[in-house]
Amino acid sequence: MMPEIAQGQGPKSRLSSRVFSSTEWEPLEEVIVGTARYARFPEVDDSFFPIAAKGYFPDAASVPGGPLPQRVIDETEEDLAELASFLKGEGVVVRRPDEIDFSGTYVTPFWRASGFFTYCPRDILLVVGDMLIEAPVSLRCRQFEIAAYRRLLNEYLESGARWISAPRPLLEDSLYALGSVEEGLGNLEPVFDAANVLRFGEDLIYLLSSSGNSKGARWLKQAVDPEIRVHVCGDLYASTHIDSTVMPLDQGLVLLNPSRVTESNLPELLRSWDKIWAPEMADPGFTGEYPFSSTWVGMNVLPLGPRSVVVERSQSALARLLEQKGVECARLPLRHSRTLGGGFHCVTLDVRRRS
Repeated sequence: MMPEIAQGQGPKSRLSSRVFSSTEWEPLEEVIVGTARYARFPEVDDSFFPIAAKGYFPDAASVPGGPLPQRVIDETEEDLAELASFLKGEGVVVRRPDEIDFSGTYVTPFWRASGFFTYCPRDILLVVGDMLIEAPVSLRCRQFEIAAYRRLLNEYLESGARWISAPRPLLEDSLYALGSVEEGLGNLEPVFDAANVLRFGEDLIYLLSSSGNSKGARWLKQAVDPEIRVHVCGDLYASTHIDSTVMPLDQGLVLLNPSRVTESNLPELLRSWDKIWAPEMADPGFTGEYPFSSTWVGMNVLPLGPRSVVVERSQSALARLLEQKGVECARLPLRHSRTLGGGFHCVTLDVRRRS
């Protein structure tokens, strides 16, 4: 006999759950901040090369892998600790993932791969209302990264949150055959990184790119509540994630990347919004033989609330422009954002925003 569920404590209850976030800009109340501990570049395989390294090297065999310099890890941990301290000072509950050494080799019936890091929780977990979604991420090296968040996910489940996982993709070689519909990623099974998605209340914008295919968008449409509309955007940016291309700052106000976005390819949902066209980003440089992101990672800001954001300290031109437009900016360091491939939005997951 099934146990009774107390009134107000059902699977869609928003009152009991510690998880609720339906936009990118409402007041932040609880957040997960990633860690750079044990960060490394994976041994490159047929998944990593076309998605992350194709523009820098002629083939997968020439791409270096292995641990990152300890200086990069230590300085990034300092910066993440400063971010966490700042957020706590703003009254935000800060959670951190478990520190797991992913240097081992993963083996499935279809491939072998080594691990990566837990620097970017935004990439692997998506919050839609009171639902936590484990994304079917595009890189083999990240398939077991979710383990670092299982302790937190279990806590959120106990609080009343819904927790689901997309079908775990097989990620066979054929998925990454170049020349497919999505650059570097085929459409054989649902695959997407959570950072391919932005939330606008009852609307989600889903970026079709080398880290998210159309079958992934179809699965997401079926997984979320019926009132949620998923808008697939296929001609905006072909590389990976959306949050260094489009970043909403408030209802009706959006920050845009002028090298990728035009009035003609702007998602229909945002056509009537006020637009801030980002200036050229300062280049903080990178460590190693190639960067894991472009300089546009500088516009990857973390909204604290309507018209209030955390901006990387070196992005003075962006901060000045935002402040001129009435957006309050907290300037904090994230020195190795290009080396590790993530700005302040990437290294955080907003678990709860005040709606």
